[in-house]
Amino acid sequence: TTGKATTTICNKYTRDLTAHTINADILIVAAGQPHLIKPEMVKEGAVVIDVGINRIADETTEKGYKLVGDVDFEGVKKKASWITPVPGGVGPMTVAMLMKNTLLAAKKSLYPG
Repeated sequence: TTGKATTTICNKYTRDLTAHTINADILIVAAGQPHLIKPEMVKEGAVVIDVGINRIADETTEKGYKLVGDVDFEGVKKKASWITPVPGGVGPMTVAMLMKNTLLAAKKSLYPG
C-alpha cells in the first residue's frame, strides 16, 4: 500500500544500529562518519541515499585525501537496488536546490506580496 511508512531516526551512537538499518527499505544516511554503514547492516534490495561527505587520508592522491560517504559504497552496492555515490551523488541536487531557493528569496525581496 502507499502512504504507510514508519520513519526511524538513528545516529552513530544508536544502540544496535544494525537492528534498525537491516529492516529499512530506504536508508538515508547523514551521520558524519566515514563508512558507518556496512553491507551486513543493509537489507537486500534496499535503496541507499548517502548524504555524508568525509575526507579521509589517501597519500595516493595529489591532495592527500579522498572524499567518501557514510556508507561503504563498494560493499553496499552489491546489496542495494539503488545507491548514491560520494562524491557525485546528492551533491549536485543540493546545489540546484540552494540555487532555486536563493532565486526565490531574491524574487520575494524584489517583488513582495
